[in-house]
Amino acid sequence: MKIAIGCDPNAQAAKEALMAYMTKKGYGEITDFGSEDPIYANVAIRVGEAVASGEYDRGVLICGTGIGVSIAANKVCGAYAALVSDVYSAQRACLSNDANIICMGAFTTGDKTRELMVDAFFGNHFVQGCASQPKVDAFVAYDHNRA
Repeated sequence: MKIAIGCDPNAQAAKEALMAYMTKKGYGEITDFGSEDPIYANVAIRVGEAVASGEYDRGVLICGTGIGVSIAANKVCGAYAALVSDVYSAQRACLSNDANIICMGAFTTGDKTRELMVDAFFGNHFVQGCASQPKVDAFVAYDHNRA
């Protein structure tokens, strides 16, 4: 699996800790899209484009709260970024919503919680034909038809 990860300067330490954890767990090839740009939208859009294009399978974004990077990444057609704050929402991001990027806050979650959320996100996959399929199909259709 190819994973794109990025953050703003506020989340540099959280990103580095999470990358070390993900590497230790063997989640795949992780590419750091940076953390130097104080305009979090720039890194979020780059990660969103990388995932939406299919070059990367999934993405992880971190800022102070995770809100800004999730809004920015979701502007990219084909990027489905879910702001998660607990293990259950990270799990459901995949199972119910077919998210391909998770976003989290460096100031709102601790290292262990971020690790557990990554485990839930990467440990689950959307099942085609499940009860959530019509809901996902609706937002994907809208996404691809917007001008």
